[in-house]
Amino acid sequence: MTDQASNNFIWAGTLIHGLAACGVTHAVISPGSRSTPLALACLQHPGMKTWVQVDERSAAFFALGLAKACRQPVILICTSGSAPANWYPAVIEADMGAIPLILLSADRPAELRNCGANQSIDQNQLFGKHVRAFHELPPADSRPEMLPYLRSLAAQLTNQCRWPMPGPVHINVPLREPLVPGGPLPQIADMPPAVASHPAQSLNAEDSAALARELAGGKGLIVCGWGDHGEGFPEAVTTLAHKLACPLLADPLSGLRFGSHERSAILCRYDAFLRRASVQENLRPDWVLRFGAMPVSKSLQQFLAAHSGIPHLVSDAQGRWPDPLHQATRLLRADPVLLCRQLAAEIESATGSSWPEAFQDEEQRAAGLARQNAPLEAEVVQAVLDLLPDGSALFSGNSMAIRDLDAYSGSGSKSLHIIGNRGASGIDGNVSTALGLAAGSLRPMVALLGDLAFYHDMNGLLAARGLDAVFVVLNNGGGGIFEYLPQSQLEDFERAWLTPLGLDFAHAAKMYGLGYQKISRATDFPAALSSALSGGAHLIEVTVEREISVARHRNYWMAVMES
Repeated sequence: MTDQASNNFIWAGTLIHGLAACGVTHAVISPGSRSTPLALACLQHPGMKTWVQVDERSAAFFALGLAKACRQPVILICTSGSAPANWYPAVIEADMGAIPLILLSADRPAELRNCGANQSIDQNQLFGKHVRAFHELPPADSRPEMLPYLRSLAAQLTNQCRWPMPGPVHINVPLREPLVPGGPLPQIADMPPAVASHPAQSLNAEDSAALARELAGGKGLIVCGWGDHGEGFPEAVTTLAHKLACPLLADPLSGLRFGSHERSAILCRYDAFLRRASVQENLRPDWVLRFGAMPVSKSLQQFLAAHSGIPHLVSDAQGRWPDPLHQATRLLRADPVLLCRQLAAEIESATGSSWPEAFQDEEQRAAGLARQNAPLEAEVVQAVLDLLPDGSALFSGNSMAIRDLDAYSGSGSKSLHIIGNRGASGIDGNVSTALGLAAGSLRPMVALLGDLAFYHDMNGLLAARGLDAVFVVLNNGGGGIFEYLPQSQLEDFERAWLTPLGLDFAHAAKMYGLGYQKISRATDFPAALSSALSGGAHLIEVTVEREISVARHRNYWMAVMES
C-alpha cells in the first residue's frame, strides 16, 4: 500500500508530467508547505524549467511575462490560504490580455475546511469569471485506474487556456499530510499526451468576395491595436493596405511599427495630427477596418467616434466583442492573417490615389514638429529604439510611458518586440512582467516605466538576478499623467492624485544588486543605456522636470494643430 506522502507525489507528478507532455515547459513556484508535492514534481521533471519567486503577486506577473515571451502556458504554484489571492491582479491581466496561465493552488483537504483550521480559506472559484475554467481535484489517489484521469485533465487544461480564447485556468489541489516522502521519490510513469488541435477560422468564399467589393475603391482606414495577431500578420495586413490604397494606423503594441515588412503605409504620428480640426473635417473615411484592441491614443479614439454612420469592421477570432465605442457594424470572426490574405486575393492593386498621400503629409509634418518640440521623454524613447539590438524586447509600462512611446517611437526596419500589459492597463506587476519577459525571451530587454509603476512592484526586482534587463524609469515625481487630466485643477491634486514618492531609487538598486545610474539630461542617456546593455540587470533613473515636460508636450500638440 502506498503511503500518503508518496501518494501525494505520484498524484502531483502525474499531473505535471501530463502538462509537460502537452508542451508546457515553465513553472513558477512560490515556497510553501502544502504545495510541496506540486513543487517537487516540477523540480524533479527533467523537461520543466522552474523559477522560484517568493512574493506570490510578483510571481504571478513573472509567469505572465514568461507566457508572453514563450507564447505557451506557464504553470504557477503556491500554497493554501491567502497565497493564491495574491495572484488576482495578474489573473485579471491574463484574462483581459488573453495570456495562458495554469494556476495550481494547493489546498487543505475537505476535513480541514470551514472548521477554523490554520491557513484555510474557501479557494473554490476564487477567481470567478476571470478564468477560462475551474477544476477541483479529488484527494490524491495513485491507483492505476485514476492516473489516466490526470493525463486527460492535463490535456483539457492546456486546451482550455489556449482555445478558443487564451487565458488562465485554475486547478485547486487538496493534499493531506504528510507532504514529504520519507524515502526516495517514486517514479512517475510516462503516458502519451492527449493533444488538441485547434481550427483556423476564415470567411467563406462568398462573404470574402462581398467584403472585398465593399472595401475596394473606397477611402478606408486600417487600424491595428495590441493583440496576438499571429505569425505573418505584418506582411499580410500591409499587403492588404497597399491593395486598398489606405493608410494603416498602428499602435506601438500592434507589432507593425518595427520589422522587415513593408512599412510605407504605416502611420505612427496620428495621435498628434488627428487633433487638428481640419483633419477631422477633411479626412473622413468611407470605412474603418480594425484589428486587435482599441489603440491607446485618445485622439484616435475620438477621431473614430466622430465618424459614425460608416462601416466599422472589427476582426476578432477569439469570441470577445472589442467595441468600446459601440460603433462596430460588423464583427469578423476570422483569423487576422487569413482574413487579410483572403481579402487581398480578391482585390486588384489600386491605382494612384491622393487619399493615403494626404495622411502621409500629415505624418511627415507631425514628425518634423516632434523633433522641434521634443520633451526629454521623447529623446529617451528614441535612444532606446536606436540602441536596442535587433530582435530585442521592449516592455512598456502604462500611463505616460506607453503614451510617449505611442507619440514618439516612429517606425524602423529593426525587429523589436514591443510588449505591454494593456489587458487591464494597470501599473501593478510591471517589473515582474518585464523580468518574466527577459527570462523567457533570452534576448536583451529594456523596460520603460514611470516611477509609480516601478515602486509598485519593487519586490519583483528579486527575480532580476542572472538576467539581462535594463529598467529605464522616467521619474516625473508621481502620477504625471494626471497633469493632463481635469484632476490637476483640484485643491488636493498633489496629495491625492499626483502622489510624489520622494524615494531614492539608488537604495532599491543596491538592495537588489542592480547597476544604477541617474541622469537628468537627454545627452547623457545614450551612453548610460549603452553601458547597461552590455549585460546584467540595471536601473537608469531619468529625472523629468514635470512642468517642463508638460509644457513641451502641449507645445508639440499646439504646433501640430496650428500647422
